[in-house]
Amino acid sequence: MPTSPAAPPAPHAADDAGRDPITVFYQKADALCRCALECCRQHERLARLVELGALPAEQRAAQSLVQLADDALAELAAAYEKAAAKGHPDRSEPCWSAANQLWMASREYARRHRTSERAGRNIGENGDHSSARLGELALDYDLEASALLLLKQATEAYRKARPHVH
Repeated sequence: MPTSPAAPPAPHAADDAGRDPITVFYQKADALCRCALECCRQHERLARLVELGALPAEQRAAQSLVQLADDALAELAAAYEKAAAKGHPDRSEPCWSAANQLWMASREYARRHRTSERAGRNIGENGDHSSARLGELALDYDLEASALLLLKQATEAYRKARPHVH
């Protein structure tokens, strides 16, 4: 009976056990930066497709990529948080401040995104189409867009502290 190839092992925090905490910190911070870059890129791509009036199928595919990037960002923010709790560079190092700003911007973006998603799902339920409700939804989306801009700025600041991160 043929066997299927084994799936690659899932990454676990235990994989970091016994490794230099500072090295792990930099790896997690760099990964968070790369993921944030990709997240911003995917959001910009989706916005361009919507603006161009791309086919619905193309927009749905782009939306799927945005969702993957958002999920990865949340996962890497959590991994960074754990690594930073175990070890980090001296607080006077520019990377420490930039990495924390990136982590906070990632968390804020995720929070705003969840709020917008919930608000968007609930609109129209129970006949709620009031202008006040639509105004609240517009505000939620504006705050999410601001959080995405903050994420982009935090990513750029981190890349100034660690210019070799791509």
